[in-house]
Amino acid sequence: MKQAQLIDGKETARKLRETVGAAVRKRLEAGKRAPGLAVILVGEDPASKVYVRNKSNACDEAGFHSEKHVLPEDTQQADLEALIAHLNEDEKIDGILLQLPLPNHLNSDALLEQIRPDKDVDGFHPFNIGRLAQRNPLLRPCTPKGIMTLLEAIRFDPCGKEAVIVGASNIVGRPMSLELLLAGATVTVTHRFTQNLPAKISQGDLVVVAAGKPGLVKGEWIKPGAVVIDVGINRLPDGSLTGDVEFEVASRRAGWITPVPGGVGPMTVATLLENTLYAAEHLHN
Repeated sequence: MKQAQLIDGKETARKLRETVGAAVRKRLEAGKRAPGLAVILVGEDPASKVYVRNKSNACDEAGFHSEKHVLPEDTQQADLEALIAHLNEDEKIDGILLQLPLPNHLNSDALLEQIRPDKDVDGFHPFNIGRLAQRNPLLRPCTPKGIMTLLEAIRFDPCGKEAVIVGASNIVGRPMSLELLLAGATVTVTHRFTQNLPAKISQGDLVVVAAGKPGLVKGEWIKPGAVVIDVGINRLPDGSLTGDVEFEVASRRAGWITPVPGGVGPMTVATLLENTLYAAEHLHN
């Protein structure tokens, strides 16, 4: 039986990062400043520390000015608000990234809303989500935008296709539905209250899964020839990483599928750089 083709997120991300790096060099040659990204990390969450390190390394590689603000677990809301207010006014900074999750005593929604929309390179501010909903996007959420770049790389046009999203989070599912609507797909968003999930998924020419549950989507539910994007990244008891889709079986039915790891993950960081460059080029001096 024919195996699905793998969607190589690492290679697509590498090309995008190269394009961003070349644009930064061009800016510097023209006497302009480097794009600037400030990352805020609160506490000692090990996964967050890894993500922040990856983002900082990617910034350095692309020639960005980058700042890391690492704050203790017991940092108070007012202290974070003061830091964000300072970064909002700092002309060297084009993007502010607040690494989630935050410790429980902090109100992340209020803090995200305090970031100036033109510096919200994560694309989570209500202003930026609203712009995407009104078909006039500005800074777009990184993971959904990265997925759209992956679809372009395999020349899959969602226009007129049935797209099924599994998971309705603010970070992936909801903005992903807006991106696919914008691209002309007919979009079904499924979530924990959805009845008969297999029947919904089996309709999808494109299936985007971001539920955070290993093996939630069974391979036999996938429509033959479909494109499968697995956003999930889960660590199993043996230490190995797996997605939300039953990969072995799904890859015998799908036309294209992302591996985990090496699919969507690298695209999120590359798109963050792309957004920060866009802010520097088009939204700031």
